[in-house]
Parts: sequence; C-alpha cells; structure tokens
Amino acid sequence: MPPQASAELETATYAKVTLRLLPFLFVCYVAAYLDRVNVGFAKLQMLSDLRFSESVYGLGAGVFFIGYFLFEVPSNMLLHRLGARLWISRIMVSWALVSASSMFVTTPAAFYVVRFLLGVAEAGFFPGIVLYLTYWYPSARRGRMNALFMIGIPVAGVLGGPLSGWIMHAFGGLHGLANWQWLFLLEALPSLALGIATPFVLPNGIRAAAWLDEREKQLLEANMASDGDAGAEAPLRSVLADGRVWRLAAIYFCCMMGLYGVSFYLPTLIAAARVSDALDVGLLTAVPYAVAVAAMILVARSSDRRNERRWHLAVASLAGAVGLYASTLCAGQLSPGLIALSIGTAGVLSTMPVFWTHPSRVLAGTAAAAGIAMINSIGNLAGFASPSIIGWIKDLTHSTNGGLVVVALALVAGAALALTGRSAAAPGRA
Repeated sequence: MPPQASAELETATYAKVTLRLLPFLFVCYVAAYLDRVNVGFAKLQMLSDLRFSESVYGLGAGVFFIGYFLFEVPSNMLLHRLGARLWISRIMVSWALVSASSMFVTTPAAFYVVRFLLGVAEAGFFPGIVLYLTYWYPSARRGRMNALFMIGIPVAGVLGGPLSGWIMHAFGGLHGLANWQWLFLLEALPSLALGIATPFVLPNGIRAAAWLDEREKQLLEANMASDGDAGAEAPLRSVLADGRVWRLAAIYFCCMMGLYGVSFYLPTLIAAARVSDALDVGLLTAVPYAVAVAAMILVARSSDRRNERRWHLAVASLAGAVGLYASTLCAGQLSPGLIALSIGTAGVLSTMPVFWTHPSRVLAGTAAAAGIAMINSIGNLAGFASPSIIGWIKDLTHSTNGGLVVVALALVAGAALALTGRSAAAPGRA
C-alpha cells in the first residue's frame, strides 16, 4: 500500500473510532460527574432544610471518596476481566439508583451512608474509561483523546450549572418535594438511561467492533503493538511496590485537591458575591467551566504536539493555584472573583488530560488496570480531604478563604512533584 494511502487510511480509521466512541463516553462522563457533584447545588437549600452544619456537608461530600477508594482497584480489575460493556453498564445503573435515593436523606448519618454508597457504585468508571482508551489509541494520541473525554467535567459545569439552578428555581414544593430532592431525582435519570444503552454501544475492544473492517482492525492492532511508549506487563504485587506509581498518585492527589475544591464550593463562592437566586448562580458557574473547556483542549494539543508532559502539567497546576488564591483576595466581588475562579478552574482541569498520559507509559495490561485504578483511588481521596478541610475551616472562620489557600498550596506541591524525579518511562519527556 502506498504511504499516502496508508496515512489516509490511518486518519480515516482513527476518525471513525473517535466518532463512534468519544461522544458516548463523553456524555456518560457528563452524567457521572453531575451526579457526583450536584450536592454542591443541593447544599444551597438542603443545609437549611435539614439543619446541617458546614462540617456535616463537607464530610458528607467527601465520604463519597472513601467508598470510591475502597472499591476502585477491584472494580477496574473486573472491567479488565469481564469487558467494558457489561461493567460500565453495571456501574452507571447502580450509581443512578443510589444518586436518586439521596432525595430521601433526613439525617447526617443517612447523608453519609448514601454518599459512601454512591462512591462504591461509581468506583471504577473514570479509571475504567482511561484504561479502555488505551485499548484503542497509542500513546501519541492519548493526550487529545483524554481531553475529549475529560472535558466532560467542565461541560458538566457549563450545562449542569444552569440545569441544576433551573431545577432548584422551578421545582421547589412541587408534589411536596423540596427543590434539592427534585435535583437528585431528575439528574439521576440520564445516567440510568445511558447505563442501559451501554451494552449496545460499546465494543470490548478492536476485534469486537463490528463497525470496523478487517484492514482497519489490523491497522489499529499494528499501531498498538508497535507503540514505543507502551508500558510493561507486571504482577499486581510489583505495581503496589512501584515508587513511580506512588509518585503519580501523590501528584494526582494534589491536582484533585484543586478539582474538588472548585466542584463542591464554586456555587457557594458565587452565592457569596451577593448572588441570591439559584438560577443566577447556576448560570454564573458555567463561566469558569466554559473557559476550562477551551484551556483543556489547547493544553492537551500542545502537550501531544511537543511530546512534553511534565512542564505542561506543572504550569497548569500553578495556574490553578494562582487563580484560586486570587479568588480569596476578591471574595464578595463578583466580576474579579469570577475572573480569578475562571483562571483557577481552567488551570486545575487542564492538568487532567496531560496527567493521564503518564500511567500507560509505565504499565500495560492487567498491571495498567490495577495501576490506573490505584492512582485514581488514592488521588481521589482528595475529594474527601478538600471539602472536609474547607468546611471545617469555614465553620471556624466563617470564610472559605483559608480552605482555598490550603487547596492552592496543594496545587503548588503537585507542580513541584511533577518537575522533580521521573514519573514515566520516557526519559526527560514525562
């Protein structure tokens, strides 16, 4: 086959794969993330209705990640063994049912239990999709593909903020339910529908894709086999003892401190700037997330084009720290605060697609399934730490500023870790 024809076939084949897989995975992640963080909007009314303190909210928001942590590695191992179609469907249906049950919470203990079970139900979804993408794309394409999937987080903010605000604004009192109860119920329905559709949409791998012809399958398999940055197979015990994996987990923990500081408190920070209507809060939360969508794509493309990861990760993390710290200097001021939060949100979210190019450079196969899940589960413990710290400091000081400073310092630490030592297999280019 002439080189030009081969290049055209490769371009067309990857375009077909991307069109078939990424839109569906993206929509699933939007639904997943919305169900995970809509408690930040529910908080605007839920706390006063149930007489919860900020500390109760922070602990409840964060306890999700304890369940997530405990079941993440087993869940990803099962996905690798049973296949993406079955396991991702199970994850989505179960978390939709648990998320909807949040509407029945009346006590702090019930709030903690439901949030813990939501973490158990969702465990394995995000690292499972990261792993699934490594079955299709060689390392040189993964930064862009990760970005196309992970912009589900800011898009969940762009779409979910106004949607959550509208539900809170329009449904309060309907059929005797509070607005936050309607929020949990209605936003669980898309996840349930997508979970039911998953077995009919996702093939388990290249060979199982009926929409690829034999030439296309062979091309994809050859590219994966010759991927120079693919990691090595390793037993699970050696993964748990690998210092590079633990270093990556520490970096990811720092990044996630920023992400969940934004996710769980952005509506609160905007409401503190004298924005009282829930719909207005929802519309304004879309602004930082819209900026983040563009930033994630630009940073991921730059990182892929230069085949450089560490500096892109570090600079994005530092931008997140600067933005969140700056937001504390203009607390209560809507326009400057929104600009600072937009910079912070864009920086924090831009770390994610670049970061997730690293683990597949270290590990492959079953080791990748375990390693990716381990990194994600440890890193996501920040989802427990970040809101708990912010809530505790707010109860003590009646301000979120101290908590945001802690989060900003964690992002600085993540940038420093990214720039020191080697966290990937490619020397000097990690």
